[in-house]
Amino acid sequence: MTVAQIKNRINISFRQGKTQFYPEDLGNGTILKMVAIPQGSFIMGSPETEPDRRTSEFPQHSVTLQSFFMGMFPVTQAQWRAVATQLPQINIKLNPEPSRFQGDENRPVEQVSWFEAVEFCDRLSVKTGREYRLPTEAEWEYACRAGTTTPFHFGETISTDLANYRGTDDEDFKWSGSWRGSKGIYRQETTATTYFKTANAFGLFDMHGNVLEWCLDTWHDSYSEKPEELKKSGNIPWVSGDESKENRLLRGGSWLYDPRNCRSAYRFYFHPGGRGSNVGFRIVSCLARTLP
Repeated sequence: MTVAQIKNRINISFRQGKTQFYPEDLGNGTILKMVAIPQGSFIMGSPETEPDRRTSEFPQHSVTLQSFFMGMFPVTQAQWRAVATQLPQINIKLNPEPSRFQGDENRPVEQVSWFEAVEFCDRLSVKTGREYRLPTEAEWEYACRAGTTTPFHFGETISTDLANYRGTDDEDFKWSGSWRGSKGIYRQETTATTYFKTANAFGLFDMHGNVLEWCLDTWHDSYSEKPEELKKSGNIPWVSGDESKENRLLRGGSWLYDPRNCRSAYRFYFHPGGRGSNVGFRIVSCLARTLP
């Protein structure tokens, strides 16, 4: 189903402009902007020529996706608090103030587990009658790349003028603060989701750095055994094993990590009950699928 068909089917007010999105009202003036991501296909994973490529990022493969909507920014502390305090509990309680770095409500929420991120989505789904969830790994990379094939959606290299990551060397871990470019700064904390003004071609911000973002999929060491049906439909997560115990995917790099870990193809994982001051999330919705 195309974005135009979704618009005609669901009574949502869209704003006009370069980026097409709808605003989800969380109450008390707190808005969550959901950006339209068009249907299409892309090559998932990193090419053999990409420096610092990891074995988990291959083999490259074509994936096809249907239209969906994704949060313009990672979920902010204000948005998290609105859902945690105003919407009824579905499965687990949510701490309204989990984040280490506070002081600006537009900073991304962090120190939330995968289970808590799912609870956030479940509460919002019940409130709106529409399905909200974490993105599949394929949806995340497709949305991040926004039609590009370079390591970053803004090109072959990255700068701390464009993203929040560790732009200085770390001798203990042997991390370099540069990646095909110059070194930068190390802010040592998150930045507001509106800090950087550069969005990708789909209108998404903060896809590289700031906080790692949870995905639905369980961790797999590579794409070598990825089922063919998931290549035909990237909107379906690749889940196997004990769903309550298997490590879950994280994408995007963070303020804590060096630039190579901010690449579009970079994959990381964490226990679903784990929390970190560099771990947040953004959500997706498929307006064609409404709840009863």
